[in-house]
Amino acid sequence: MDGLVIGVDLRDACTRISCREPDKTWVIPTVICKNKTKDEWYVDEEAYAHTLVGDGVMEDKLLTQVIKDGTATIEGVRYEGLFLLKMFLKKALELPQKEAGDAPIESLVFVIGELNVRLMDGLMYCADFLQIDRSRVHVISRTESFVYYVMSQKREVWSNQVGMFDLSEDSLRYYEMKVQRGLRQMQVAADREDLEESFHLDVLESQAGARLADRILCSCADRLLQKRLFSAILLTGKGFDNTDWAPEFMRQICSRRRVFVEADLFSRGALFKAEDSLQEKSSYAFTCLCEGRLKTTVSVRVLARDRESQLTLAAAGDNWYEAKSTTEFIVTGTPELELIVAPQDPRKKKLVKIGLSEFPKRPDRTTRISLSLGFSGEKTMIVVIKDLGFGELFPASDRVIRQEVSL
Repeated sequence: MDGLVIGVDLRDACTRISCREPDKTWVIPTVICKNKTKDEWYVDEEAYAHTLVGDGVMEDKLLTQVIKDGTATIEGVRYEGLFLLKMFLKKALELPQKEAGDAPIESLVFVIGELNVRLMDGLMYCADFLQIDRSRVHVISRTESFVYYVMSQKREVWSNQVGMFDLSEDSLRYYEMKVQRGLRQMQVAADREDLEESFHLDVLESQAGARLADRILCSCADRLLQKRLFSAILLTGKGFDNTDWAPEFMRQICSRRRVFVEADLFSRGALFKAEDSLQEKSSYAFTCLCEGRLKTTVSVRVLARDRESQLTLAAAGDNWYEAKSTTEFIVTGTPELELIVAPQDPRKKKLVKIGLSEFPKRPDRTTRISLSLGFSGEKTMIVVIKDLGFGELFPASDRVIRQEVSL
């Protein structure tokens, strides 16, 4: 590889950047500081240093600002939240680049908590700003990063169910994944649960608070793990930087189970994904069914050499944000499009018919259409059909049919 391969776990509070060659992780606050008198921007320790001496203004909660289309005014100049994120990523990614002798970035994967389309689009604009080709940039959920991390370990780690607790500054989440064999292709299904029992890490500063937090985790483990067989339990997040405050919880989960603590799990999982995306053939021979991935296969009925068949337009396991396609067809028979929507449960399979009566009436097989498919989420598909006419004989009209389909 000529360039850097990087995985970035982005949060409002803290960002972790894991790199291969050099094999290192940088942990920095997600803040950007602007010099009051110069066009200079700072991150990490420099940001706090310039803020403390008074010649810099610091902005935080950068992801939230992008999602809410927020702005910040610094010394009378108004900056969009997206611009602040661009400057933060530019300066943050210079850290591994400088250590690697200013090497270019060859593959980059961002991990975010909620797959918000505005934020995902914003990260692609950041890639443009950083002059990184979009084909080399991916945005995935923490659930998917968890899958890539676990599936990069030895087989005995993921031979049965794998559970994970993520305890961050103000949230507690539980992740679980299971490998499903015996199918045509191995499947890995993973889910995330935001636990209502979450607590702020400030409570750990007192003995009473730590004991309460320990009891809370024990209760969660008792409910979530029960007596099921787990090949591994993982712990991540700032709350598990030190586990001495939770002796009962650790005793409970370590009983007849492998337990691993990995602070950089999400950025490392993104790094494994970034490495794999550079390969001609994926090293991960499984279909991933989790947050950020389609759980439904969408195909269209077509005639090929007068034999009916199905053309797959999007498959279960595809990244819904990247699953965009455009295909051209010639209409024959009844002027309508038939889409087959097939979830994992075959009993829920359905047929979606989209009429083409809004297009000009023409003789059979003299109407050419383009079918564009995209997704605004893993459960919502956007279908756009355009009339392309049929050469000079039947010129194209400007008519477009747009329909939203619930998966």
